[in-house]
Amino acid sequence: MAMMQIRDIEPVVVHVNHRGDWVFLLIHTDTGICGLGEASHSGNDALLLDLLARTKAKLIGQSALNIQALWQQLASLHQGRAGQTLLSGIEMALWDAFGQHAGQPIHALLGGALRQRLRLYANINRHVQDRSPKGFARAAAQAVDEGFTAVKLAPFDELRERNHVRTGPGAAWRPGVERVHAVREAIGPVVELAVDCHSRMEQSEAMIVGRELAGCDLFWYEEPVHHTMHRELAAITRAVPMPTASAESIFGLEAFRPFLEQHVVDALMPDIKHAGGLLETKHIAEAARASQLLIAPHNPSGPVASVASGHVSATLRNFYILEYAWGEVDWRKSLLEPAERIEDGHLVISEAPGLGHRLNMEQVDRHRV
Repeated sequence: MAMMQIRDIEPVVVHVNHRGDWVFLLIHTDTGICGLGEASHSGNDALLLDLLARTKAKLIGQSALNIQALWQQLASLHQGRAGQTLLSGIEMALWDAFGQHAGQPIHALLGGALRQRLRLYANINRHVQDRSPKGFARAAAQAVDEGFTAVKLAPFDELRERNHVRTGPGAAWRPGVERVHAVREAIGPVVELAVDCHSRMEQSEAMIVGRELAGCDLFWYEEPVHHTMHRELAAITRAVPMPTASAESIFGLEAFRPFLEQHVVDALMPDIKHAGGLLETKHIAEAARASQLLIAPHNPSGPVASVASGHVSATLRNFYILEYAWGEVDWRKSLLEPAERIEDGHLVISEAPGLGHRLNMEQVDRHRV
């Protein structure tokens, strides 16, 4: 296979809404092949773009097919979350370029797909601006009408301050519990429901809230405390009457070790944009299989990260469900050519080479930052 050299790495930033932008990366090669990746939600887009400007000179002229060596080179820079998200986006784009070069979809290069359709849950949180119980319920019902069989919300707006009231009739979590009950009522008993706590609780509070939500029949209770608090997470997992999930922000297989060596949570949520990209996510999932853990990739992302997550998830034996950022913008569908295929709440994996999708530059230019 002839070498394919990196000529340039171009960032493309698209404005989405008050919650932030989508950051895409284009890796241009000397063969005319262009790889596409996503590096959104690093927490600091300006820093990420600055790191890209400083880093890409080291990559230009290197072989785009040598993904592992480039990964190692970038990981050794230790540039924090923004650097890890940049690395993950570059790795994604390199796999896309490699797939196009080889004439194969990414899932084939990763060992082949076990499934063509991946079940999604609709994360309604980024869509909902009316944060009342009725506002959440309305959005959840709409997602279900569109064919989604699982929904997630992040209802605990009142827990942003660390010194919030944790117990008694004035507890700050009570409005959040009301929102969850309203959503359960709106979607009925059959549609699955998950709750994301955004690490805003402490251990005893998380246990109380878990018991309060027992009647809502949740498919998981996500990150009530910070992912670094392994002992507390494990205690909450033992105490609450529903499965738990965590690990959306962790980079690299080694950092997942505490979650693999003991039973901290029931489902792991590596995010390909932060965990180190596609292959690292696959390694994490394979390691998790040894501990009988399910993998439910975190993906409140743009369409590029979604289709990339799909390629990896299609190859996993312990895949559970994939996140989908529902209802953020009405033009999402037209951002890719062809559009990401969502049917009956499932993502359909492309059989075309690489990711199987390109950016629609006309639509990009309408929303470019």
